[in-house]
Amino acid sequence: MNSTDKHKKHGKTVKTNFGNFGRIEIAIMGTPCGEIKKLAHQLIQNLNGFRIAYIDADHKTEEEDVPGHISSGAHLVYTDKIKFNRIDFVGEFDKYACNKLFNEYDLVLVNGNHFEAEQQIVVVDEKKPLNKKLDKIKNPIAILKQNEETEIPDCLINHLGNGLETLPQFSIQETDKASTLIHKLLIKNTPKIHGLVLAGGKSSRMGKDKGLIEYHGKSQREYVFEMLENITEKTFMSCRPEQIDEFHGKYEVLPDSFSGLGPFGAILSAFREYPNDAWLVIASDLPLLQQKTISELIEGRNPSKIATAFYNETTKFPDPLLTIWEPKSYPELLHFLSLGYSCPRKVLINSNVEILTPHDSSVLLNANSPEEYKQVVQLLGAE
Repeated sequence: MNSTDKHKKHGKTVKTNFGNFGRIEIAIMGTPCGEIKKLAHQLIQNLNGFRIAYIDADHKTEEEDVPGHISSGAHLVYTDKIKFNRIDFVGEFDKYACNKLFNEYDLVLVNGNHFEAEQQIVVVDEKKPLNKKLDKIKNPIAILKQNEETEIPDCLINHLGNGLETLPQFSIQETDKASTLIHKLLIKNTPKIHGLVLAGGKSSRMGKDKGLIEYHGKSQREYVFEMLENITEKTFMSCRPEQIDEFHGKYEVLPDSFSGLGPFGAILSAFREYPNDAWLVIASDLPLLQQKTISELIEGRNPSKIATAFYNETTKFPDPLLTIWEPKSYPELLHFLSLGYSCPRKVLINSNVEILTPHDSSVLLNANSPEEYKQVVQLLGAE
């Protein structure tokens, strides 16, 4: 092999959109740390409803000199405080550890005096000249000034060039305007939804393929696919690899790349291909499902949670197979798998999830056996 040949060592994967800390991160820079902290606190209060984290560096405190502090021996200390939980650790907290920790947050605000982030809010404050920090200003979203008379320094004008004209500018006291700007950014970046019809089951209890049963004049999997196709960005038929030819030319197919895990593997396989989008996952054994039920789920969606699901009155748990799984659920699903769990319901039960009550609870009735099939047929005939 010569130096021009490409050697591929790893399997093909699609990377998740993470910055240094989170999916959407903004550094506040150009003013003393105390002012940044106050501004971040006000923005967090104004953006109530979103999950927001704040990254800062703590200057040396008396606690560091107290015997028994973390530096005296322990490598990790977890403290259950009255209002929050705290973790102290010894060692460097790298990008990958940060991405894992801040995965579930909608926004990460960063003290730009100490750390860098993908986007920046630049404060013009003579107490913190910007001339030595211009290299950190790569994708600014706003300029905040101390007051109307504050002039933008020449170094920043030269650095931003024509881009300065398109940047919003307002006073640092106008936190409502900064909050509105960030709110629009978060809404704009709400993950789009793809549809996933679970058609890869072996239907051992039913004795025949549940997805091929016709309750509405067409196969159930086709019926569900058409409903999703009308309201999602793209819709896919999830199947086992050996089923691909069965769907060829009829549907967009997404075969399992996590084999032997049932629906859990199907969801992971979908995220493996599109890790930055949400997935509306529907099983093909819900014959009473209607378009309005899916619309009800989408209308009740909460992208700040890892998923939005209906509460199933029969099982007394959230139903994982009529659920919108957000991109932030992908690492959670992999985490549960690493612990030896492959039940999507267990993930919902033990995670930060939006739970809805369906207008009609009968839509969650599964038809997995001949007896349940007869029950469903009777119910549909009575309509």
